[in-house]
Amino acid sequence: MSADGKAANEVYECDVLVAGSGCSGMAAAITARHRGLNVLIVEKEPRFGGTTARSGGWLWIPGTSLARAYGITESPDQARTYLRHEAGNNYDAARVDAFLAAGPEAVDFFMSKTALRFDMPLVFPDYHAEAPGGAQGGRSMVTRPFDGRELGEHIKNLGAPLPELTVFGMMLGSGKEIIHFMRATKSLTSAVYVAKRLSRHFRDVMRYGRGMTLTNGNALAGRLAKSALDLKIPLWLSSPVSELIVENGAVRGARILREGRTIEVRTKRGVVLACGGFPHDVARRKAMFPHAPTGAEHFSPGPVGNTGDGLRLAESAGGRVENRLPNAAAWVPVSLTTRKDGSRGVMPHFIDRAKPGVIAVMRDGKRFANEGNSYHDFVQAMTKAAKPNDEIAAFLICDHKALRKYGLGCVPPFPMPTGHHLRSGYLMRGATLSELAATAGIDAKGLADTVAQFNAEAAEGRDPTFGKGSRAYNRYQGDALHGPNPCVAPLKDGPFYAIKMVIGDLGTYAGIVTDANARALDADGRVIPGLYAAGNDMASIMGGNYPGAGITLGPALTFGYIAGRHLADSAAERSAA
Repeated sequence: MSADGKAANEVYECDVLVAGSGCSGMAAAITARHRGLNVLIVEKEPRFGGTTARSGGWLWIPGTSLARAYGITESPDQARTYLRHEAGNNYDAARVDAFLAAGPEAVDFFMSKTALRFDMPLVFPDYHAEAPGGAQGGRSMVTRPFDGRELGEHIKNLGAPLPELTVFGMMLGSGKEIIHFMRATKSLTSAVYVAKRLSRHFRDVMRYGRGMTLTNGNALAGRLAKSALDLKIPLWLSSPVSELIVENGAVRGARILREGRTIEVRTKRGVVLACGGFPHDVARRKAMFPHAPTGAEHFSPGPVGNTGDGLRLAESAGGRVENRLPNAAAWVPVSLTTRKDGSRGVMPHFIDRAKPGVIAVMRDGKRFANEGNSYHDFVQAMTKAAKPNDEIAAFLICDHKALRKYGLGCVPPFPMPTGHHLRSGYLMRGATLSELAATAGIDAKGLADTVAQFNAEAAEGRDPTFGKGSRAYNRYQGDALHGPNPCVAPLKDGPFYAIKMVIGDLGTYAGIVTDANARALDADGRVIPGLYAAGNDMASIMGGNYPGAGITLGPALTFGYIAGRHLADSAAERSAA
């Protein structure tokens, strides 16, 4: 018993405590364990994987051996130039240099020593490939599909993919697999591929209760978990951190709530905060998201458990949260759908905006941006186009041909049915543009004028107003088989359709201020001994911008690796001393 008569906390000792089981937390844990440290991972949610498990699984890391295998060789100076351009006044030279140096090293380590495997398409352009230092490919890589059966009984604890990004609950791999599904009714090869893929999925569901071909972020989370299991790293689920243990200005561990009791975890080396940022922290959203004056005008597809725990814990130990970035999160336009079980779904709009026959308008019926630009840029244009005090919302508009060929948001292409989405009101339809405008609450004359103006040039593949299809990234997300512009076609065959979009995020940028070794800093810029941050808990090195596919997971893996390496190296230095 303690002096106050209360039962003493149970004590657990280790070298490193990692809070969070997404990419950055797992990377830190695996790296530290691989270098001989005793590591414990704790996860607030009942399943592991965090945001990573429902992400696209892409990582943006320049200068890797994967790129060199394609003959793509670039000096760090090229990527440094690009990141300096993207970050502007918020460029952090020390952390960018650390990322560019350690990123390729981290990829080689994880691919050679763990279950992680990546594939890199020959051409996947940066989102601003035309900017100084931008590249047409060689920087974005995707996690290779993974057989979930390799996780054994632990597969039941893997976080599920975002339902809105699945087909019959099946995750689709990026690139070629999506193309096969879109061409299933037009190509025998694609039809056979889709039939085999669906058959395998349904067999797995009948036998295991879920699909076992993990792709994208689910594959990344699964591969990281397999690597941690192989190293026998303990992983406590449903075990949130209640507070950090701070002694003489240094973090010496944390108190964990587990199975109805408090466990005091004492660390010899440090605590790594990797709790997923604050997409569901309403108070911090209110303070940092200009479009969400009450904190409620924002809709994140991220896990609901990502409520800013890591940031609050760091602040309690003297840490500082970056609040000067021009964008506090990685924005994405989302639509709100009603799932068949009655719950609300949040659908991110990644590629549909770039397809030919699709435009976006505000309530006045006018276009406001190049629809094929990155989601982050698109949302910023939405915000600027909104009238003061009005809801910030835009509408994707297409005709019948485009809808059935490409789908739109949660609405799949032909031959899948659209009835559920029409009945729920998610997909709005009108026999004419004026009828659609009345249904959606869009100015009818504005919409008619916009479509007429757009169609006048679209038949020739031109968009003189916003240049849709003029950039490499636009064209990559368009339809390569459609000419002369893979992103532009007239809207002419009714009925016409609309989906309403509002603002969401793919992760928060405004995180804990750290140094180049991922160590948390106090208000005076001094290191807080024993405290590290990575992933969306760490202030983004992108300066509030979004340079390319995987700019959250690339730094997450890299700075997780840097944190684990620094923890091990500092331990070795103490032993040598």
